[in-house]
Amino acid sequence: MNTRVLQNALALCVMAWIIGAFSPAVYGQDAPLRTGDSVELRIGGVPPSEAAALNNSYTIDNDGNLKLAYIGKVSVVGKTAGQAADFIESIYKNQQIYSNPTITVSTLNTSPRFVNVGGEVRNVSRVPYTTDLTLLSAINAAAGFTEFANRKKVRLIRGKEVRIIDCTKIMVNPELDIPVLPGDQIYVEQSWL
Repeated sequence: MNTRVLQNALALCVMAWIIGAFSPAVYGQDAPLRTGDSVELRIGGVPPSEAAALNNSYTIDNDGNLKLAYIGKVSVVGKTAGQAADFIESIYKNQQIYSNPTITVSTLNTSPRFVNVGGEVRNVSRVPYTTDLTLLSAINAAAGFTEFANRKKVRLIRGKEVRIIDCTKIMVNPELDIPVLPGDQIYVEQSWL
């Protein structure tokens, strides 16, 4: 292979990485919705006057709800934009408000979401959220455990819930690895041995 072909291949790989690193999967549509998020709702398959009343931008309230015409509050926190659209669509159908609505929900937030990793890791950091991020992959993104880390006592903090995770079991059986969500905090305790 000549040098020009290698340079082109390298350039393509770098571009693919850049596009992947800043894709909507990291920042928007595949991330779970959270309070304060702004979304845009569009509805089809209904009379134009009805669509005009519903097609709008909405902000998820502190209780995790969207307030929508004819159905009131709908809980969407924790759902992806696609799951929220399917859920809202099913409510309109089940309550027989519309017989065949088609709903799309798009996130309007453009800011990245993070998982915070601290304690006995080599690089305390905010790890950008991706839909496949797990507890161990977040720790690895923070350069891994230090030699003083207590791998049996890793705290996963999600809102008010705190779980103590034994990462030595996950290292033996990767199927036990836990998916993390934006806003999660991971704290690796210090070993006192």
